[in-house]
Amino acid sequence: MKKRKKRVSKIQSKLTKYIWICVIPFIVLFSVALARLYVYYQDYDQLVRNITGANEYSMEFKDNLDEMMYRIIIGSANWSNPEEKLEGEDPKALINDARQHFQNLQEKTTEQNVRADLTALVKLLGILDERVDDILKNVEEGGHYDENMEMLDMNIRTLTSLIQSDIQKYIYDEATNMEKLRVEVATSLLSTIRILVVTLIITILVIVFLSKRLAERITTPITELSEVTEKFAGGDFSVSYHTDSNDEMDTLAKSFNSMVKEIETLVNDIHKEQENAKDAELRLLQEQINPHFLYNTLDAIIWMTEAGENQKAIQIIQELSSFFRISLSKGQSEITISNEREHVKSYLEIQRYRYQDIMDYEIDFNEDILDYHIQKLTLQPIVENALYHGIKNKRGKGLIKVTGRSEGDDILFTVEDNGIGMKPDELERLRSLIIGNISDDDQSGFGMANVEQRLEMLYGDKYGMTVESEYGIGTTVSVRIPKV
Repeated sequence: MKKRKKRVSKIQSKLTKYIWICVIPFIVLFSVALARLYVYYQDYDQLVRNITGANEYSMEFKDNLDEMMYRIIIGSANWSNPEEKLEGEDPKALINDARQHFQNLQEKTTEQNVRADLTALVKLLGILDERVDDILKNVEEGGHYDENMEMLDMNIRTLTSLIQSDIQKYIYDEATNMEKLRVEVATSLLSTIRILVVTLIITILVIVFLSKRLAERITTPITELSEVTEKFAGGDFSVSYHTDSNDEMDTLAKSFNSMVKEIETLVNDIHKEQENAKDAELRLLQEQINPHFLYNTLDAIIWMTEAGENQKAIQIIQELSSFFRISLSKGQSEITISNEREHVKSYLEIQRYRYQDIMDYEIDFNEDILDYHIQKLTLQPIVENALYHGIKNKRGKGLIKVTGRSEGDDILFTVEDNGIGMKPDELERLRSLIIGNISDDDQSGFGMANVEQRLEMLYGDKYGMTVESEYGIGTTVSVRIPKV
């Protein structure tokens, strides 16, 4: 007896046909989307690598080369004696590495503005290489110390500053390109969602048209997914889609739910980063420029002028100019200890004009530490805290003494005042605020807490700030940093 072949029903044939009609567009759609996302990822990854690589040169190149050339000129690098030449003291290698790095970027980039930045940067590196050759020839010949120092100041440091500015411009232009890419990705995502919705609608219409009997079984899950997709497109990230069917709809539901969660996480991260960036920018501005200090100083200048004390007004304007010049420091976060001392002196001198009846000050820094570097606005917030929370609350005239001295491989600063001091609970609260265990709603201790956070971030837990105080006696704040 012959085995009867199983007949494939028309409904089954049509159902298979409908499934393929549904599946093929989605396969194509997801393939195209995946390919586009991969291209975007490659572009984004390249931009991040470019910015990261350039940022390393932006942070280190100028300081390393300036320091290296200075050491070669003064002879500590033993450049003129090849046998005693210090390892790692080769400015030519440093320049060649940088030039090779940016030339590689120049060859790969397709953006005209970025190519122009890199062309100018490579040209400046070439000029810098020639100027370095001039100094190295003088060093090898011997003598020429004054000429070399002048060339270091007029040529090398000027060129490294220009190079640093060009690197920062390149980073800015690459960041702009990254923003353009982000907008393009967002537009592409919306376009993909629209295509997906349109595809779903067309598929539903085709299935309903071809077979009403299969409409309920096929269109119900698609309709549900369409509704969830529309909510998601409207900004509702709490939606999810689940189906009991063990077919492509189940895979699609899982992919959709995963995509919703990933996008929700990404959007939340972006919001948090934007909020943190705005908060950091605002706090930095509050730290650098105290509007009340500026307003009060300007009022004092006006009073002095109206009272005919023009010479005092001129002096306070000069001190104010010095204060803000160092505060800005051309955007640099690191200055010499000599400049930090001048910054504190300008601040105290201005305040002494206003509080001459209740405040005096002393500044005593050892000369051997003045050329080392320090993060700007390290001591001024501590001095300000000593004035407003120590001296002003004391009866009679008070003294603020700021000292700095070398201790082995470290530098120790102290800010002492003989103001009102702090009770044990007040001292403990300030210490907790500084190390970040509590928040400060009235912002009275933000400056000192910010100093501590920056010191720990830069130098580690070994360095930072300590506070000692006794009520009725005064307060001493010590700051320890490494020699840089």
